[in-house]
Amino acid sequence: MSLRIASVNVNGIRAAVRKGMSEWVTARTPDVITMQEVRASLEQAQPLIDSEWHVTLDESNQKGRAGVAVLTRNAPRDVRRELGDDTVDSAGRWLEVDVQHGDHVVTVVSCYTHSGEADTPKQEAKWGFLEAQAERMRELAAERDFVVVTGDFNIGHTELDIKNWKGNVKKSGFLPRERGYLSRMFGEHAASVTGVDGSVGAGLGYVDVGRTFAGEVPGPYTWWSNRGQAFDNDTGWRIDYHAATPKLAATVQNYAVDRAAAYDQRWSDHAPVVVDYEI
Repeated sequence: MSLRIASVNVNGIRAAVRKGMSEWVTARTPDVITMQEVRASLEQAQPLIDSEWHVTLDESNQKGRAGVAVLTRNAPRDVRRELGDDTVDSAGRWLEVDVQHGDHVVTVVSCYTHSGEADTPKQEAKWGFLEAQAERMRELAAERDFVVVTGDFNIGHTELDIKNWKGNVKKSGFLPRERGYLSRMFGEHAASVTGVDGSVGAGLGYVDVGRTFAGEVPGPYTWWSNRGQAFDNDTGWRIDYHAATPKLAATVQNYAVDRAAAYDQRWSDHAPVVVDYEI
C-alpha cells in the first residue's frame, strides 16, 4: 500500500497558497505533507488548507519566522514537539507525527534546520540544533523501523549537492563541519564515519533517499536563490531531504523534485520533494 509523502519549505504558507500551492496539492495527491517556514499560527494557517487535512503545527517563538507543520489525511496517532534540552533553539523547527498506515505506524518528521552564519551566534545555534537532531534521530532509529526525517536541512552534503560549491566552502550551508553531520547521518549504523572536516563519529544508518534514487549526479537541486538567473540556469542547492530508516527506504518506489516549469510559476523558492513508499 503506497504512502506518498511530500516535503516542502513553503517560504510562508500565506504567500504559497496565494501563488498556487493548493493547485499543486490537488494535482499531486500526497497522503502526508510536511512543511517548513510556515510563518503562521495555526489560526492563520488552518483556513488556508482544505478541511480534509488534519493540520499539526509547531510555531516559532518569533512571530513570522520558521514554523513547521505536518498535514495528514487521518488524525495522527501521536505528536511530539520537543528536541534536546532548554539550550536548543528548536521551537518551530522540529515536529514528529506518528501516522497509521495499514498495519504499520510511520513516524514522519518535519525539520527546519537553522540557516546559520559562519563564525556568528547564528552558527552556534545551528551546531546545537544539529547535535540534538543527531541524538534524536539515533533514538528514533533504535525505537522503530519506519521513520523518515524530512525537510530543509540547510546543508549540502557533497559537491554534487551545490552547483557552485567552490564558492561556498567557507559559508554556512557547506561548511566541512556541517557536512560531517550528514556524513554520520547517512553513514552505516554504528560504523566509524570520518567527515570531510576530519571529525569521527558513529553512523546513524539513515538513507539519503534522494541521492540513493538519483545516483551520483549533480542535484537534483531543491532550492534556488532569487538573485540573478539562479533558477533559470539551475544554479541550485540540494538542501531538502528525506532521511529514512533502512526498512522504510527499502520500500521507496519513486522520488521526484517538483521543480516549477518556469520562474514565474514557482510558489516557493524551494521545490517540493515527493517520495512514494510502498509499505
